[in-house]
Amino acid sequence: MFKLEARATPSAAMSWCSPLLALLLTVLCGALLFLALGKDPLAGLAVFFWEPMKDLHGLSELGVKVAPLLLIAVGLAVCYRANVYNIGAEGQFVVGAVSGGAAALYCDAVGAGGGAAIALALLAGMAGGMAWAGVTAYLRDRFNANEILVSLMLVYIAQLLLSYLVYGVLKDPEGFNFPQSKLLSDALLLPNVIPGTRLHLGIVLALLAAVGGWLFLSKSVAGFRLRVGGMAPAAARYAGFSARKSLWTSMLLCGALAGLAGSCEVLGPLGQLTPSVSPGYGFAAIIVAYVGRLHPLGVVFSSFIMAMFYIGGELAQSRLGLPSAITGVFQGVLLFALLACDVLIHYKLRFSGSK
Repeated sequence: MFKLEARATPSAAMSWCSPLLALLLTVLCGALLFLALGKDPLAGLAVFFWEPMKDLHGLSELGVKVAPLLLIAVGLAVCYRANVYNIGAEGQFVVGAVSGGAAALYCDAVGAGGGAAIALALLAGMAGGMAWAGVTAYLRDRFNANEILVSLMLVYIAQLLLSYLVYGVLKDPEGFNFPQSKLLSDALLLPNVIPGTRLHLGIVLALLAAVGGWLFLSKSVAGFRLRVGGMAPAAARYAGFSARKSLWTSMLLCGALAGLAGSCEVLGPLGQLTPSVSPGYGFAAIIVAYVGRLHPLGVVFSSFIMAMFYIGGELAQSRLGLPSAITGVFQGVLLFALLACDVLIHYKLRFSGSK
């Protein structure tokens, strides 16, 4: 029989190379999946990994998907470094979209527009995401509630709140009874980075957030305390570092970035509030954070890969006739491959003969 035996010194180099190995295993499993479905494996892989970036239009669409994934993943990387397991970034994203969208609709109703109104809507989205994350932080801080369960359950409350609003007070009275808000005017939409494409200012904000997250974690005293609290809680307590402060800092920062991502989606490619404002960015960003090794700059690479899965899944539906679940399959295989690689980095398989 086989058993796992802990390695004396896990390889640091393999720890950083394992995301690439996991990606290669995902590609191999994808080829086998296409073959089992009766599709040409090379054509299927080309749809996922070549079509999304073969021209400027494809790269710009990748950037549209990268922006929310990167923003959320940077916040989650900070949380997980602090040993705070926030699983509810999807809910913080949705509430940020609601807050930012409502602020933008109000500005539109009173005739305000331009940079100041856009900034107000983005700040409202950040405030909404922070408030939603603050609920989890408060319950963990005050009652020692499990942040995994609390943040996850709040996701469904946020989705129900969004549905209630777009079916109710925020519903477009001239929208033929569809559950959606009014379309925002052009003066309240994020400016495009590349003319003629949908790539908006959100990608710039996401890249700035990645750099800011790296500077915070690696160059600031607060970031050092947060990392020590995550790696060695006992040492952090001995040094007088506040676990309570790390909890609130990481949760509010993650909520702010998730809320910013939500408001950028409403003011960017969507242009209005709908019940399906998120295709699951908050959950996919958990995979992005771990594939990026919980490093704010590493998640730039992993968010690009996850965006390819989203675009590739959409193309596979239209060109290969595959179901929409193909995107989730690739995401799950990537996470499973990464976890398998991590296990083998820290443990080795040893055969022990039966007695």
